Amino acid sequence: MAKDLLLEIGLEEVPARFLRAAMNQLLDKTVKWLDDSRLAHGDAKVFATPRRLAVWVKDVAEKQEDITEDVKGPSRKIAQDESGNWSKAALGFARSQGVDPANFTFREVGGVEYIYAQKSSIGTSTESIVADALHQIITSMSFPKNMRWGDHDFRFVRPIRWMVALWGHDVIDFEITGVKTGRTTRGHRFLGTETEIAEPTLYMEALREQHVIADVEERQAMISAQIAHLAADKNWHIDVKEDLLEEVLFLVETPTVLYGTFDPAFLNIPQEVLITSMREHQRYFPVLDSEGQLLPFFVTVRNGNDRALDVIAKGNEKVLRARLSDAKFFYEEDQKLKIADAVAKLDNIVFHEEIGTLGEKVRRVRQIADQLGAALNVSPAQATTISRTAEIAKFDLVTQMVYEFPELQGVMGEDYARKAGESEEVARAIFEHYQPRFSGDSAPASLTGSIISIAEKIDTIVACFSIGIIPTGSQDPYALRRQAAGIVQILLERELPLTLEQIFDITLNIHQNLRNMKRSSDIIRIDLNEFFGLRVKKLLSETLRYDVVDAVLSAGFSHIGSVVARGNDLMKAVQEVPDFKLTIESFERVSNLAAKSAGHTVNAALFSEAGERDLYAVWESVTGNYNSLMNHNKTGEALTLLATLRPAITAFFDHIMVMVDDEAVRENRLALLAAIDRDVKRFADFSKLVK
Repeated sequence: MAKDLLLEIGLEEVPARFLRAAMNQLLDKTVKWLDDSRLAHGDAKVFATPRRLAVWVKDVAEKQEDITEDVKGPSRKIAQDESGNWSKAALGFARSQGVDPANFTFREVGGVEYIYAQKSSIGTSTESIVADALHQIITSMSFPKNMRWGDHDFRFVRPIRWMVALWGHDVIDFEITGVKTGRTTRGHRFLGTETEIAEPTLYMEALREQHVIADVEERQAMISAQIAHLAADKNWHIDVKEDLLEEVLFLVETPTVLYGTFDPAFLNIPQEVLITSMREHQRYFPVLDSEGQLLPFFVTVRNGNDRALDVIAKGNEKVLRARLSDAKFFYEEDQKLKIADAVAKLDNIVFHEEIGTLGEKVRRVRQIADQLGAALNVSPAQATTISRTAEIAKFDLVTQMVYEFPELQGVMGEDYARKAGESEEVARAIFEHYQPRFSGDSAPASLTGSIISIAEKIDTIVACFSIGIIPTGSQDPYALRRQAAGIVQILLERELPLTLEQIFDITLNIHQNLRNMKRSSDIIRIDLNEFFGLRVKKLLSETLRYDVVDAVLSAGFSHIGSVVARGNDLMKAVQEVPDFKLTIESFERVSNLAAKSAGHTVNAALFSEAGERDLYAVWESVTGNYNSLMNHNKTGEALTLLATLRPAITAFFDHIMVMVDDEAVRENRLALLAAIDRDVKRFADFSKLVK
């Protein structure tokens, strides 16, 4: 008869950021053990609060499934001698499988006979293995940070204070760090008491009676519903960020939403500062009006019931007042700092001991940005704006506000620069040069912000690559992948006619002139191409077939807009154009023979056959317009024009022998195919397409 299984690990308060991963890990380990142990079971559900991790599995079988399997042994030729006696190899196989050689059978596989043994395994009872299994599950769990307690060598996320382990009505006996399993759990630290769990099905209700909502989804639904009710009642927009909601979710066992107020005089501070202070320090949700402007209220979630909420609100208001007073002080003090003095202080901050200071980085970024602007032929006024922005873009890193809230870098720089009299474009670009900050974030809206963002990001990447810091596996401490993806996003969305090759050359030359690099520019350039190639491949793979991605990448990806456009147009042709397969095959035939060309130029006077003269004439009529379209990134029209070569290519191969004895004729025909192939390969390597 199947029984339900329950395991609860009672702990001291676990950091909220660890709990989601911990509960999923507990669920995965438990289900994996059941499946690996051949124990049939029903649905499994996992629970987590600040003081517990638990898993409940329905209908766990009383014993493992019996299994019978056929195991393949050595071939008959090896297993028996000429007299039919079993060899040492056969006898060894019998011992390893625990079977009698007399029970061997023979089967033919691939024309060869092999011996087979039928091996049976009788399942053991769940009761005999479950205690050791649960002990192993708990002790094998891993966390970002572990701790020891008492005189125990065992490490866990937080000290274990109680454990519940039940199989049906029965307690599963085992012990960890002196804590023995039982059926007694603990309720809310202040509102609840200890209570006993008679059986797993009663777990959630027993805890509910002790003011603990163990089900994470139920707890989240309660918080969301209460916030929505409050917002509707007050006609507010309560700004609920998913990451903060996730954190609050794992800070409470019984959630009760309440609100408080703060002095409207604080609204003179930029609302980003107030919102950040509320979220980061107090875990409060800000309240906005219909225009998105901050109101002098906050919403928080209490770990408890609705008793004396007015007292709780006043306590939160008092704490917030102190926090906002600090923010006001920092804000006012920062404005006394001159931008030039702040920039000078960057020379005292080390970016990396092998790369230099932030001041040195800023000077490199300014040079990179200046040269990128020149490559884009910006106006003199625009060039001045770019240079000034690059010079002061990092000044807010030495302010007290950014020291307190690093996530406000750029936000405070924009505000302080505007108040210091900088132009609106410079102030805005200081904020924008950090964009995109994360996957899904917007690219800079202005040209100045885009150029500074590219310059700042490529400087970091090249600097790190120059000392051997290149992301591998999951290791990327300087977020270089994100920064490379940001550069790709900016080039694409802003449609900047810059190539990656230009950006690499400008940056490498500046680094080479200003600092001693441990690695050569040529080696770094190879690494940069590979690194950015992977970022571009990831971008294309989100919407295109893998073979289309490989085909267009083979033709080059330095111009991001071009490779994306080529990928989209080729994908459309493959899916929608009738007989496009024949076009692909014709380009492949050209490519196969073009590889044999010695690199000669085409000499029309050597053409003697109609087929080669016709192909040459069609190609001459196409190549100029085709390359012009490619230069202007009109890739759809370019592909359509390129496809018009197919009939002439087909006729050429139907009537012309390329590899003739006459060397001059042969090389001329190969030169024609090579010229066509160069045009084709500018678009894609069609041989990589799956037909």
